[in-house]
Amino acid sequence: MRISLLALTSLSLAAAFTPRLSVSRTNTASFATRMPVEKPSYKGIDKSIDEVFENNQAWIDRKEAKDPNYFGALGSVHKPKYLWIGCSDARVPANEIMGLDAGDVFVLRNVANMVTGTDFNVMSALQYAVTALEVPHIIVCGHYDCGGVRASIENRDHTPPLENWLRSIRDVYRLHSSELNAIKDPEQRHRRLVELNVIEQCINLFKTGVVQRKRVETFRSDEFSITQPRIHAVVFDPATGKLNPLKVDFRHYIDELHDIYDLYAVEDETKVDEANREAIKGLSKGEAPHLPSDIDADVEVDKRWPKWKFWKKT
Repeated sequence: MRISLLALTSLSLAAAFTPRLSVSRTNTASFATRMPVEKPSYKGIDKSIDEVFENNQAWIDRKEAKDPNYFGALGSVHKPKYLWIGCSDARVPANEIMGLDAGDVFVLRNVANMVTGTDFNVMSALQYAVTALEVPHIIVCGHYDCGGVRASIENRDHTPPLENWLRSIRDVYRLHSSELNAIKDPEQRHRRLVELNVIEQCINLFKTGVVQRKRVETFRSDEFSITQPRIHAVVFDPATGKLNPLKVDFRHYIDELHDIYDLYAVEDETKVDEANREAIKGLSKGEAPHLPSDIDADVEVDKRWPKWKFWKKT
């Protein structure tokens, strides 16, 4: 029996298409009320970057004062817990906003936190993080006031290669155009597009062979309590400093992707725990399936309920 892998982790891919609303770049005020800040000018800047090295030495001094063996440990082990896929925006430093130290996060950043299957940089970093570093968590982080997302909803050519890159965000708009076009306020629409873009990039991760292979491997292994890697959709608000998880109700859409994108099948039914077995027995008797009440509203299904297709009547 073929057990869908993407059915374990699927999210929505709404496919309605209506003409996009053109949004002017002049409407870029932050959703949060804040005092105006004058942008720095670098026209008269010195050619030296001495401040970088001075700051680096000050950082070394602080770390060694707190822990003399800090760099001895940092230089000997590289075992991060998280892969962070975020935007290149300078206001979204991964370690700092999560309160984590050097060595905790393997970081991949690009314009608008995209996971594009034809981008060798993204795919290589993903493969290394999942297969070599064996990170248990992948975080896709978007942020409000994202310049890449704003640029994508302008009806003008930004010229290659940037325009080629932004086209993938335009595709996200197309997939969710009915919902987005119904939002009248341009800033609210921008914020929602940021969120939907994060969700779609999570879906792109689930489509990859490297993620599917690792999830099958950890599902079959008794050493892992849950399938890994877990994938998390989050959004950062630079106006407040808040990092917010996106609560995605994916159960309604769990059967939309697996027939197309599944690359692996989980055949081993011996891994189904007692709760799953009882539910399967109930279905065979014609009883209505009962979904677990503690399912995460995340882009992940708990390993206790791995064979999700059993929950659907046919």
